[in-house]
Amino acid sequence: MTTYDTPAPTAIPLGRRLSRLRLGLPGLVWSLAATHFVSRAGGVAQSFLVLYLTQEQGLTPTTAGAVVAATGAGGVGSQVLGGWLGDRIGRRHTMLVGFLGTAVTLIALGSADTVPVIWAAALGVGLMADLFRPVGSAVVADLHPSQRVRAFGLLFWAANLGFSIATITAGVLAQYGYGLLFWINATASIVAALIVWRRIPETRPATPNQARRALLPVLLRDRLMIVMVLIYVAYFTLFLQTFATLPLVMTADGHGPATYGAVLALNGIVIVAGQPLAVRLLAGRDPSSVLAVSMLLAGAGVGLGTLVESGVGYAGSVLVWTLGQIGIAVMFGATFADLAPADLRGRYMGIASATWSVGAVFGPLAGTVLLDHAGRTALAAACAITGIALFAAQQALGPALRRRSGS
Repeated sequence: MTTYDTPAPTAIPLGRRLSRLRLGLPGLVWSLAATHFVSRAGGVAQSFLVLYLTQEQGLTPTTAGAVVAATGAGGVGSQVLGGWLGDRIGRRHTMLVGFLGTAVTLIALGSADTVPVIWAAALGVGLMADLFRPVGSAVVADLHPSQRVRAFGLLFWAANLGFSIATITAGVLAQYGYGLLFWINATASIVAALIVWRRIPETRPATPNQARRALLPVLLRDRLMIVMVLIYVAYFTLFLQTFATLPLVMTADGHGPATYGAVLALNGIVIVAGQPLAVRLLAGRDPSSVLAVSMLLAGAGVGLGTLVESGVGYAGSVLVWTLGQIGIAVMFGATFADLAPADLRGRYMGIASATWSVGAVFGPLAGTVLLDHAGRTALAAACAITGIALFAAQQALGPALRRRSGS
């Protein structure tokens, strides 16, 4: 009998195995991902804010939309302020201020019982809750360009793992009253602050005071950045209006908070399962093409969600716009990081993140007004047309983005 020697398997060094598990990213990024996970897993109040305002506080849908828009208005200032503070006092200190301030303002919002106080507290939540976004993006932008797509992907994945947990948990807890949601949300913000305090060092590049440039003169000369900002304001207006109109449409069709929570949880589950694969599939592709197709999917998905009536139909619409959301998330941060000068990274990423917050102002207002006065069909048509227009605009910017990134 002939025998063959089988070569002994080559042992993979422990350090290399740990590197594979960490995706080749430093521990700093994983700690930052932990803050995203904790803050989103505990973010049970903000996802159900419209239902809390309409069902427990008795506000009309339009008034509730205005309160949600106040949160977005605070977020606009938060993004710009966060980017400025990140470049001035440091990434770490800005995140601590944001998370601790969020805890205080959430408790105030849950305790408010008149419309002016509710509106003021919502504005405060927006101002504090988004301080960490541009700073976290600046931390990732401080990394080597080859690590940015994976790092931004990890943050997005961690946030949506937390989001899927939050929506399921909140959907159940909301049946027993909304007050507990605000305390859970505030506690999560404090835990995120503790992670920053213990695990996240400062990464701001050392820049002499005399070498610091003002943002506005540079930004006004950067036409590509300005056009990108306008495109993403429109995109986030389209995308974020669904979080104000979807619960209203589902309630009108007889679906309760638990069903709404389950549908939103599908968004997080699909992202958690599919986003790591999306990073591998999309990382080497043209960013403008990926972003353009993603906007098209978002427009189709959110438009479909206003036309269907069954739980299965709503789940299908969420699946479509989630695929678009994944594509945007994979490329958005790295694309804007390529546009940012090194000494203005925090502020450039703050402007980029502010497009989300501006959309959070316009989206709930536009969506609820259009739904109230024109109906579901008109809202669906507006979403689809906007998605097509954004697809064309993003594709047109492709050559300029490739020249800017040197690819």
